[in-house]
Amino acid sequence: MSRQGWFFRSLRAARDLTRFRIPAHLNSRLRHISLEATEKFRQRLLEFRQEAVGGAAADDEDLQNHLFRRLDDNRRQVVPWLDAARSLDGAAVLEIGCGTGSATVALAEQGARVTAVDLDPRAIRVAEERCRLYGVEATFFAANAAELSGPIAEQRFDFILFFASLEHMTHPERMAAMARTWQMLPPGGLWGVIETPNRLWYYDHHTAHLNFFLWLSDELAADYVRFSPRDDVREQIGGAENRPLALCRAGRGVSFHEFDLALGPSRNLNVVSSMPLFYRQRDLALRLQWRLSRDCRFERFLAELCADLHRGFLQPTLYLLIRKP
Repeated sequence: MSRQGWFFRSLRAARDLTRFRIPAHLNSRLRHISLEATEKFRQRLLEFRQEAVGGAAADDEDLQNHLFRRLDDNRRQVVPWLDAARSLDGAAVLEIGCGTGSATVALAEQGARVTAVDLDPRAIRVAEERCRLYGVEATFFAANAAELSGPIAEQRFDFILFFASLEHMTHPERMAAMARTWQMLPPGGLWGVIETPNRLWYYDHHTAHLNFFLWLSDELAADYVRFSPRDDVREQIGGAENRPLALCRAGRGVSFHEFDLALGPSRNLNVVSSMPLFYRQRDLALRLQWRLSRDCRFERFLAELCADLHRGFLQPTLYLLIRKP
């Protein structure tokens, strides 16, 4: 990278740190770990990532994402957004798709009583270790979100949150998980989707990095993925015995259509907040940057076609909080 490129990248990073400054009441609760503990956890995370990809060397950028960046993003962006809708302190939260626990720590250190669910027991063990190092508590279950029962189903939650997980489910799994958790939520509770690609969007920024890829059927997309610029995605899906299923696991889009089927007509849902709109409303520069972008023009086009939908359903990535009546 050139000196000029490095300078502008650093300038953008500094601007983002200012833009997503953690509110004082949340910042005072952040937990930190020593360099020694960080190195031990990095080694533990490296072992997990190598195991998860079948013994191949873990990608350094992916490792850094799991080690620091996801936790930082949740602290700076997701947690303040959630807390603005309802205080996390003392709130009962069901986190679906906890992975290695980045969001779990970010929620629990704010005083939330977190019940975390993931399909992968290996990831849960890493998440438990992360929570122990940061000195926070959470209850973990290896479970399928489409089949929640027993102690989880009997609890009363203030938040039920799908963290970057709906897009990795098959259609039957997604329908069952959405409908089941909506039924579990008491009146007034908040049901949320976080970091899920919007199927309506013209560009797949999550998996294939191709135009119009999210609009294709699973079968066609599984064949067309050969044109993806991402080597890992082409190899992961192209070499799979069931390529459409492998594509679903890698991540497909979700749109308001699933909400219509599982939760009721989207136009009637009480959308409390959408994270992209939340931050644009509070930051003039971010709002102007958006208005000058091609994405804004596409959003306006969608809004003309879907005038009765909340604008949160029309963003490139779905970050939605919906209050149950």
